[in-house]
Amino acid sequence: MSNQPQCVTLGLAPSFGFGDRIGLATPGHVEAMNRSANGIEPIFPQQSIREMTRTQRTAQQVMDDALNGAKAAGWDGCIGADADHLKTPEDVDVTAAVGFTFFTIDPSDDVDQQADDYSEATLREKFESARESASWYDTYVGSSIGLPTGATIDLSEEACMRAAVKYGPAIKRARGMGDYIKSVHDAKGLDYEIELSVDETDQPTTLAEHYIIADQCLKGGMKLVSLAPRFIGELEKGVDYKGDVTALEASLNDHAAIADLLGPYKLSLHSGSDKLSMYAALARATKGRFHVKTAGTSYLEALRVVARHDEALFRRIVQFGRERYDVDKATYHVSATNAAVPTDDGLDAKKLEQLYRAGTTDSALHVRFNADRSGTRSGRAIRSGIASGYIHRSSRRSFQSASGSSGCRDVGQRPETNS
Repeated sequence: MSNQPQCVTLGLAPSFGFGDRIGLATPGHVEAMNRSANGIEPIFPQQSIREMTRTQRTAQQVMDDALNGAKAAGWDGCIGADADHLKTPEDVDVTAAVGFTFFTIDPSDDVDQQADDYSEATLREKFESARESASWYDTYVGSSIGLPTGATIDLSEEACMRAAVKYGPAIKRARGMGDYIKSVHDAKGLDYEIELSVDETDQPTTLAEHYIIADQCLKGGMKLVSLAPRFIGELEKGVDYKGDVTALEASLNDHAAIADLLGPYKLSLHSGSDKLSMYAALARATKGRFHVKTAGTSYLEALRVVARHDEALFRRIVQFGRERYDVDKATYHVSATNAAVPTDDGLDAKKLEQLYRAGTTDSALHVRFNADRSGTRSGRAIRSGIASGYIHRSSRRSFQSASGSSGCRDVGQRPETNS
């Protein structure tokens, strides 16, 4: 395609990932950048392999939809491209072949999710098996590292054993994936950058775990530009942060201090849609060195448009979603329940309001409750409405109050320790 924008690496610049699962929302994302970016760089093509599979889209389609949408909307700035939640070399091959530049490694399949709850006896037993994949154990055990925040990373025997049991195989997998990503791009002479995702766990990432994971990946030569810990509190897609924001900011300060000490690299917020109460805290803690990954808001705005313009289609979407919910929720952090909801024509606004007030509806039905029934059903109206799903205005002030402005071309450099 002639004159199509090309994706680049964004380095340590503050960045925002706009997940678009239906391929129509990029013009709205461009509008969000035009109104609110203030030095934040965009990642428009962003999709995980699991989401491509579920939506039956190819990596090439994701790339083309985002870049064509950006071009049509007049975007002439930098664009990053996130190949999200990669688990196998084949995932890397598929996404690298079409020009993705930001590779998010997801080693969650190798994480022992029960490690935090093991008794001492069970932990020691598990450790004997994990020791082979955690040759780094003796390097850290018994150490103590002070941070500028006043916090101390206590690498006690227990902390290191739990890290080995919980993350030993995952670190090994992540390093292997990092090596493969490097080999693919070195062979083509292309630039790339890596994000490591360790957020998909039941328990928050401890400072000791963060330190060991990042240190091992960097020592292995990984071109790490961003790391996503599992933060304290609850982070569900499409809703605000649930938890003590003051405690969160203190924790963010500690994690950001580790990122400064070892990298520097960015702290990444996953499931970042509508986390309005924590954006400013993230920007302050990282001094503007952050990445935010979103997808939920754009999809909910799309549902809102469908509900307003094609009620029959909306009902089909809701019914399909409810049929799939109990299976698909296994790969997302959500708390909504699949409660019984009427599906006949009696599901009017009054009943939806009653169900919503009772807490039995999911996000899609909440959208329907807030939607009116007027308007055309034309595809053009739906496409236009989806494109208008820009970032909520209140998020602008949060980012702008705490992050500095630096253009893509000025922040692409990384320290030698990250190369």
